[in-house]
Amino acid sequence: MRNTFLDHKVLIIFCISFFSKGLHAQLGFCQGNSGDPIFSENFGTGTQDSQLPPGTTTYTYANNQNPNDGLYTVSSNSNYFDWFDINDHTPNDTNGRMLIINSDFSAGEFYRTTINGLCENTTYEFSSWLINLSPAGGFCGAGVIPINVRFEIWDNTDTNLLASGTTGNITSTTAPDWNQYALVFQSLPAQTSVILKMLNNGSGGCGNDLAIDDIVFKSCGDSIAVEDSNNNDNASLCSSISPYSDTITAIPDNAVFNSHFYQWQVSTDGITWVDLVGETNASITVTGVTTTSFYRAKVAEFAANLNNADCITFSDIFQIIITQAPAQPVIECWQIATFNDVSCSWSVTGTQPIQPAIECWQTTTFNNTTCIWEVTGTQPAQPAIECWEMANFNNTSCIWEVTGTQPAQPAIECWQTATFNNITCVWDVNGTQPVAPTNLECWQTTTFNNGTCAWVLVGTQPVQPAIECWQTTTFNNATCIWDITGTQPAMPTGLECWEIAIFNNTTCTWEVSGTQPLTPNNLECWQSTTFSIVSCSWLITGIQPPAPNNLECWEISTFNNATCGWEISGTQSLEPTNLECWETATFSEVSCIWEITGTQPLDFRDEFLSLCENETLLLQATSSIINPSYDWDSGEMTSSITIDSAGSYEVEITDGCFTEIITFIITAIENPIIESVVSEGSTIIINLLNDGDYLYSLDGIDFQTSNIFSNRQSGLYTIYVKSNECDLVVIQEHLHFFIPKFMTPNGDGDNDFFSLNILEFFISTEVYIFDRYGKLLFSAINRNVNWDGTFNNSRLPTSDYWYVIKIDGQEFKGHFTLKN
Repeated sequence: MRNTFLDHKVLIIFCISFFSKGLHAQLGFCQGNSGDPIFSENFGTGTQDSQLPPGTTTYTYANNQNPNDGLYTVSSNSNYFDWFDINDHTPNDTNGRMLIINSDFSAGEFYRTTINGLCENTTYEFSSWLINLSPAGGFCGAGVIPINVRFEIWDNTDTNLLASGTTGNITSTTAPDWNQYALVFQSLPAQTSVILKMLNNGSGGCGNDLAIDDIVFKSCGDSIAVEDSNNNDNASLCSSISPYSDTITAIPDNAVFNSHFYQWQVSTDGITWVDLVGETNASITVTGVTTTSFYRAKVAEFAANLNNADCITFSDIFQIIITQAPAQPVIECWQIATFNDVSCSWSVTGTQPIQPAIECWQTTTFNNTTCIWEVTGTQPAQPAIECWEMANFNNTSCIWEVTGTQPAQPAIECWQTATFNNITCVWDVNGTQPVAPTNLECWQTTTFNNGTCAWVLVGTQPVQPAIECWQTTTFNNATCIWDITGTQPAMPTGLECWEIAIFNNTTCTWEVSGTQPLTPNNLECWQSTTFSIVSCSWLITGIQPPAPNNLECWEISTFNNATCGWEISGTQSLEPTNLECWETATFSEVSCIWEITGTQPLDFRDEFLSLCENETLLLQATSSIINPSYDWDSGEMTSSITIDSAGSYEVEITDGCFTEIITFIITAIENPIIESVVSEGSTIIINLLNDGDYLYSLDGIDFQTSNIFSNRQSGLYTIYVKSNECDLVVIQEHLHFFIPKFMTPNGDGDNDFFSLNILEFFISTEVYIFDRYGKLLFSAINRNVNWDGTFNNSRLPTSDYWYVIKIDGQEFKGHFTLKN
């Protein structure tokens, strides 16, 4: 699918930038309303290359070969050399062709044509779209030559130059970018034919390669507004208050014409126009308008030109929108319908009466005749129940629910009987238990047996307990327990510490046993023994002679059991020799060895440097060491080396005793690569393909670290990007345009207008602004927009407003906010 200029710049980004007039001082666009194109060249369509008619160019046809220097072709693609492979500029065509030229070293004519049938003393605009085909950073590198085109208008004898101007240098970009240029001039008396020329104004060499498309020649006139008697530029009303009648007037700004002749036209669709017979004044009275209609005026500077389509312009369109009133809607009995002439619609009010609350056995029906709810239904009859039952009506299930249970028959003893009494609604119990027996033993109890319905005696006399040899037992009928009496013989006294007494239950006497502990042997030479009757053990006493202290760390002491004394031995180790120049030896009383201290004087340090792309860097090893030698990890033995790539480079600097090691850490700095430049509202955002510490500018002088530029007016901007540490600057042009999202017409100079500077960049433009009800508030055709937010000279209220913008056949719709 082909992409047009609008596809790239409006549909994808929807915020384009356009050239401001000041960028091309020698050229300019028509500042008023334009007529239909008199001449248009878009080079047709087709997949086969073609040749221009003889005399159209001084360049040579490439004849289906690569268009080398001095050659041209008319083609639907530009896939040659390292050029941008693009589609032509003409919107909405398939396989559209364009004029492709590889400029020669000598200047020549890119294109010429003769325009006949012009009107004398009439202003015209000659325009064309151009694109530089050589990409930035291509085969030609930084030395690529820009394109530069000269526009000229000559008389039909090709001897008198009537007007001229140059585009200036159009430099290479990183992305293809079509731009439009124009030249305005006025025909002379008796002049009805001119020659249009586009010439090579650039230098020969690598570059200066271009494509040309959509060459247009059209008349140029005043900016002509159309207003009614209340200074409105449109009217909107409902058919209920039609027909519409008023006087509308064409109001030129006199920027181009010195005099004005009019022919009013009417249209029912804004496309097909019909002349209104006899309506040739600046004002026209319209009456009896009952359907939507459009009015405009053809305008010429001379009466004789009024019927010549090559010599006229058109005023703005005055639109009369008649909205057909709808039929009255069908309403309910409780509703009222009222017609609003302003909104041209019926409004229905009223609420149906609320349905009444009803019982479950009832139903409601709305009576549209009486406009009220009618209730019908009867509750079900209550059922008969037993004495223990209860009946409750359930409004959910809409039935009587019977609940309750006959009282359970009570549990009765074996001598009892139970009978249910329907009068008292309870069970009656009768009967008497048999009498319990008397004269029981102390250990006996009685229990009534419900099985036999008689008393049962239970119990056993307590068993006589086991007793010691010195005890006796007697049963006590009072306490119903056995009484035990008797005392154990007393334990013997005066025993030795090693003796114990144990009672013998067989002989019923105490028995004494035990032996004194043996005297210990294998004592040390300094020890002696004594028996303790307290601990009942032999005590060993005596202390080994203390070991000698204040020994040298290399000395050891050993106890001699023969002499019962300590012996000392050991020798200090020898001091080490053959130390390095930075080492010293010290005997440590703690570790008892000679400790060697000192560190080779070794200094490590890192140096961080940056290397710009495609450049070299000198690495200089600096040191405080006198008369050192150098040893680079790359093998060089000099004090400096030159490198051309990033990485880590190490050099050792030494005099044999003192050593420094320097590590140079080199970071490569890439040249910035612009991925895209986009417009978001009034903000320009520069996106890069690579990361880094880069600076951004819109004038090449003032740089900033942020890639975002806010609150920028529409226009052609040159984007500058560079590294913070390198000199190379990457440049790209960006066309910045946006449709305002809001306006605040408070006179503070910010967002006071809804502005669109679009006339000089497109062949055909239309702008319409409506309120929320579809009423047309403002329109502009083939002229720039600078709407101040008023209608009939009255400031409009804060609200959202809608726009319809038509640019070269493409339509854009949306809304913006006006805030007072």
